[in-house]
This record gives sequence, structure tokens and C-alpha cells, in this order.
Amino acid sequence: MKSFLLLLIFVFTSQIPRAQTCVIKGKVLANNVPLSHVSISLVNARHGTLSNQQGFYELKNIPAGSYNILFSAIGYEPKQLKIALKSDAPLILDVTLNESSSTLNEVVITGASRATVVRKSPIPVAVMTKKMMDQNVNNNLIDAIVKGVPGVSAVTTGPNISKPFIRGLGYNRVLTLYDGLRQEGQQWGDEHGIEIDQYGIARAEVVKGPASLTYGSDALAGVINMIPAMPSSGDNKLGGDITTDYHSNNGMIGTSLGLGYRNNSWQYILRATARQAYSYSNHIDGTVFGTAFKEYNLSGMARVDKSWGYTKMGLTLYDNHQEIPDGSRDSLSRRFTRQVLDNGDDIKNRPVVPADELKSYTINPLHQRIQHYRLYNNTEVKLGGGTLDILLGAQQSIRREYNHPTLPDQAGLYVVLNTLSYAVKYNMPDLAGFETTIGVGGMYQDNRSKNGTDFPIPDYNLFDIGGYFFTKKSWGKLDFSGGLRLDNRTINWDNFYVGTNAITGFGTHVTNNMAGANLQFPAFNHHYQGISGSAGLTYNITDKLLIKGNVARGYRAPNITEIGSNGLDPGAHIVYLGNRNFKPEFNTQADIGVMAYLRDADLSLEVFNNQIQNYIYQTRLTDANGNPVVIVPGNLTYQYQQSKARLYGAEVTLNFHPAQVKWLAFNNSLAYVEGLNKNETLLAQHGNAAKYLPFIPPLHVHSGINITAQRTYHAFSKPYFKLDADLYAAQNHFYALDNTETYTAGYHLISAGIGSTLKNKKDRVICDLFIQVDNLFDTAYQSNLNRLKYFEYYSASPNGRLGIYNMGRNLSFKIIVPF
Repeated sequence: MKSFLLLLIFVFTSQIPRAQTCVIKGKVLANNVPLSHVSISLVNARHGTLSNQQGFYELKNIPAGSYNILFSAIGYEPKQLKIALKSDAPLILDVTLNESSSTLNEVVITGASRATVVRKSPIPVAVMTKKMMDQNVNNNLIDAIVKGVPGVSAVTTGPNISKPFIRGLGYNRVLTLYDGLRQEGQQWGDEHGIEIDQYGIARAEVVKGPASLTYGSDALAGVINMIPAMPSSGDNKLGGDITTDYHSNNGMIGTSLGLGYRNNSWQYILRATARQAYSYSNHIDGTVFGTAFKEYNLSGMARVDKSWGYTKMGLTLYDNHQEIPDGSRDSLSRRFTRQVLDNGDDIKNRPVVPADELKSYTINPLHQRIQHYRLYNNTEVKLGGGTLDILLGAQQSIRREYNHPTLPDQAGLYVVLNTLSYAVKYNMPDLAGFETTIGVGGMYQDNRSKNGTDFPIPDYNLFDIGGYFFTKKSWGKLDFSGGLRLDNRTINWDNFYVGTNAITGFGTHVTNNMAGANLQFPAFNHHYQGISGSAGLTYNITDKLLIKGNVARGYRAPNITEIGSNGLDPGAHIVYLGNRNFKPEFNTQADIGVMAYLRDADLSLEVFNNQIQNYIYQTRLTDANGNPVVIVPGNLTYQYQQSKARLYGAEVTLNFHPAQVKWLAFNNSLAYVEGLNKNETLLAQHGNAAKYLPFIPPLHVHSGINITAQRTYHAFSKPYFKLDADLYAAQNHFYALDNTETYTAGYHLISAGIGSTLKNKKDRVICDLFIQVDNLFDTAYQSNLNRLKYFEYYSASPNGRLGIYNMGRNLSFKIIVPF
């Protein structure tokens, strides 16, 4: 069916008559120096490109007419010009941008139907460019975003597993997108990260707040859209880059090759990446056994731009071998131990891991393997004065967790998730100044267990469809945007029986007529429906000062673990118990923001209040005497709960960039969120122990000084030095019932970095160099969002420390060589 639809698209678009087309090209400069990675776009026309290393750009296949062309880049004032294209003769347009430390005007696409400037959007939006992510050298992409966007945090399980949270809400409440396509890879789980190549991302756009209007269920907290990088290249020339990355703490070695080729209106992209690391270390735990990984990525894209619009086809392949830490140790030496038996295993009497295996790149037999494949097509056709956008995608996620030391090739968990996604929208012609979009989108999904021994979720089918309209309009200084959406989702599964394999003694999926068959998942069929929407205003008091307000209603259907769980997830070391009677979550969030663009500083203040109905969360299960319920020895038991909840907080940024001291930038931010459990019955029984919600990040203050030279020193072009300080307050507002969470002490981290672009005598770029030290003073700390904090089997230890600590000092090097 997908192939047939794609064929129809190509046949249809090939029959559209060609209009007269034009070309725009030129060079972008700043201080008489070529400026690369500048975004050049035709406003509301979806034609765009980036300037190359020499500052050159070119836009092709543009129908004759009048346009507004916009030039924007982080650190520079955007420039918008009105142009008229009347013939096939190229329009030569050279532009000079003026420097600014402001990032508040960045043009974004996420969260809106058409190109939108941040200052015009009433919805809180943040942008991270590739340059910013490169300077925030990290073990994974989500951690880089956490460093750069106030209000974003992450639940982690080691350095390569980070799940994004926005304003205290995470898992599948945060919808992650790759090039506009929703990421479907069992994102509700704890023990694996997002399946995306961190070296292949050009920018990340973050919507903070309900975005269900545009994307449907699962965008209750917001959206993170990761846009793939497109290596620059001239016509009929092969261009690209080679990236090499090294981290001292866990020996992480990353290598990525990106290639780009352009032939007239066609563009081709290819990227291959390999990363590996041994287990990380800190001075409390030493080397944390079970946190090594090996990851491989391959992606490709082909795009053609014509007078009728464009179409592009993308493919990504992801393969990750990730070790599974369980935190077992020797009680006296606190050295890590490992499991060697299935039957008869005693967690507190396992053998100590030999020293030579702690820093080995060889993956432990007890590990997980995650494979993710994605094929998608995005086509835009000019139609009736507007544009028709069609996005079709197919994804497959294969997840295996090997947890049987006596049979290392036998997976404990083995599930295959298949997803077909679709989205069709029509950007209507302007009517009385209103820019309106109507659309429909959804997905079909099925999950199947294969040859595993543990079955935490059933084999289910899911069908999702939703329709919406979105409109925006400007009246002088006032900008409005808003709309409504209706979503429908059906989830069902058949009776699922589990028995015992007579040879291995492990669990196995069986039919109901087999002796000893146990009905682990009774049949289920349920339909969920929700209405979402938003309305907001931005008022430009002056060119330098504006205020924003937005009210949004979000919707999220319960995910499969929340309604269907009934078994051990071996990677998480948790037995999950779901509730088939859960209702959908709905939230109403109000946002108010103030932004000021001053001569020497930028200021933004955003406050929010989020009321949630039917909020779903995990809590440890205890018996009538308050003792932990143990269903599978050595594993915790969690049961999902549902109640009302409220989250509120604020983000503040204050960035100084003195006009007379262009080499200096002093950036500061503060992020605060409070999460309150509104379950009156639970509060009456347990008081303050149940007052707060789990997984709420503490107050976070960030300050950074960036000193950037304004000229070239020999081969070093504009070298920079940065010093960052991150203060995390103690988290004493936590969900304490049944020791689900515990108090987390405050801490501060210092990092420093230097870097530069190296150029030859002909002013051509040789490479970009980044050197950084994180946790400069090797501080011992535990983040309250670090799941390893709770990996502990003893009530006391000789050094007074319980659980596993975060990574110690890490020195990293990154070099990017363009060609």
C-alpha cells in the first residue's frame, strides 16, 4: 500500500505543468567575512537552504513572483528583504548580517503549520543549532539539548540512555520527531534512548507545552523535532564532512562520515556513524560495570525541488548494543559483581567483575540490542494557491534483552514493533490575512513478541487518526494563532498465554490448550477519544519588547505499559503492573511570557501553570505491612496509578552581549518546576509522602561566559573560550511514598571548553575543533533523575554511599573536517 501511494504521488506531481522558474544566489557576509550555516528561506513559500563554508547560497526552481526572503543565524540579527522575480535570469543577492548574541528571533518550523518566527509564536519555543550542540560536547543528543534549553531535563540510565522531559513531564508525553516524522521505538520504556544519530542532526527545535493540536496524542508536554543535517555541496560536486569524537571517562570513540551531492534540482545525502565506549567511572563507584555500548547508524536521503514543489525520500538504520547495569555489588568492598547463574542466583553472593573487564569495549553477554529502521517520504505540492503536504513513514523497532547467563543467546525480552505513520495537510491560500491549515494524521501499529522468556506487555494492535485546523493572523503589533483537533485511538489484543519451556525451564508464549498455560494478558479492546486545541496572542509593545500568552488543552491516550503491563522488564529490573481501566490524560496549560531585546542584553521570562486530569505515574508496590512486594526475586515491583496533578514553574534567561565588547557573552538561565499530586484520598492517608509527583527536576541555574575572538590568529579563526557553571538545588519535594523516590542532595558542576575554526592561507576551512572538560572538579553527585541512584541492594554501606553516582570528570575532543 505504501509503495502504491508513493507511486501515485510521483505520477501526480510529474503531470503538473511547469511554471516559469527563477534562481536566487549570492553570498552572506559578517564583518566582511563569509558566514556559513546561515538559514535562507522564502517566507511562507517553503524554499530554503543554508550558506556553505564560503558563505555562498543558491535557491533554484522558484516560480516568478514577489517574495520576502529571510536570512537568519544564531548570533546575528535576522534580515528580511522583499524581492521580485520576473525572469529566468538569476537574481544575485549579497547580504551582510550584523552580529547579536540574541537567539530569540530564530526562525522555526516546529509546532506551527508554516514558517514561524519565535517572537511571533505565543507557544514557548527554543532552538539549538548544530554549532551549539557541537560546543556542548556530550555522550548523546538529548544531553546536549538539556544543556542548551532551560526547562528540558532527562531521566538517565548511564551515559548513553537519556529520555527527554519537558517541564517535569516525560516518556511518551514528549513527542520526539525526526525530520517531522514521529519517532516510534517503545519510547515509554526507561532503559533505552532515542534511536537517532547525534552527528547527523543540524538543529533541534523544542516546543514547551501541549502540542497535541498539530501532532495528536503523546505531545502533552511538548515536542522535540530533530532535523537532519544536509552537508553542503556545489552542483555536480561531492561534499561532506568527517567527524571524530573522543571522551576520556568512558573511552567513547565516535566517527561519522557525511556526504552530500547536488545535481541541478536533485540533492543526495548519505551518513554513516560508529560509536563505542566502555563503562563510565566516578571516584565513588570506580568503573560502573554494565554501561558500555556499541552503536551504528546509516542514513540516506534524496530530494528533488521543482516548480511544483518538492519530494524527498529518507532512510535510517540504527543498531545499538547496550549493556544492562543491575547495580549488584560486594557488600564490603563495594566492587561490582555479575550474574553467572539463572536458577540459584543469589544477588548478594555473585562473583566480583575482574578489573580487566571493567574497561573493555567487548559487550557483556547480558545486554540489550535495539535495532530501528525508518523509511519515509515527504512531498509538498503547490495546489490552488496553497500547498499540499503528504508525509508517509514506516518504522520497525526490534528490541532484545539478553538476561540469561547460562543461555547467553536466549533473549529474555524479544519484541518487534511495526508502525505506519501518515499525515496530510493543506496550507490554504491567505484569506483576509488568515493563514489556515487543515490536516489529518495518525498511525497503525502492531507489537509482536518473538522467541523470548519474559512478556511484560501483550501483542497489541493500535490504530490512530485525528483531524485538525490551525490558523494565524497578524493585526499590526498583535499576532494570533490557534485551532482545534479531534483524535481517535483504538487499542486491542487477543488472549495471551504463557507457559514453561520443558527444556530450558524459562517462560514461553503458548496457546491456550497447552498444559500449564497461564492467561497472562486477557483480551482487551478499547477506544479512546480526545479534543485538544490552543489559542494564543503575541503583542509587540515595541520593537524591543513583547508579551505572549497562550492557553492549550492537550490529550494523551494511555500507553501500552500503563494499561497492559503484567510482567518483568529484564532491562529495567522492574516488574510493571498496569491498569486496564485507565482514562486518557487531559491537561490545560496556561503560558505567559515576556521578551526584551535590549542593546546590550536579551531577557525572557516564561511562567506556566499545568492542570492535568487522570495523570498516570509509577509507584512501588508494598504489602499491608509496608514491605516491598517481590514477584520476581531481585527485581522491584511498580504499579501504575492515576490521579489529578498540577505542575507549575518558570524559566528565565538573561543574556548579556555588550555592544562595545563584541567578544564577550554572559548567558544565564533559571528553570524551576513544581509537581503536585492532587490525589485527595492518598494525601489524606499518607500526607507529605504523597504530596509531590515523581521525576520532577530540581531548581536549575546555569551561567556561562563565552569569549570569542573577533579576528583570525594565524590559522585559528575566531577561537573561543567558554566557562559554564550549573547549580542544581537539593530535591526535597519528591514522591516519598513506599520509598519510590528519596531525597537528593544539591550539587554544582563546572565545565570549560575551547575551540576554533582552522583555515588555510586561502581562507578555506580546514576543520572545526572543540575541546571540553565536563565536571571539571570531579564532583561526586547523583541526579534525582538518574535511575542508577536506586540500583542498590543493601540498606547500608561501608563508605556511607548508596546507589550509583553520575559520571566523573570527562575530557572530550571533537574535530569536524569539511570537504
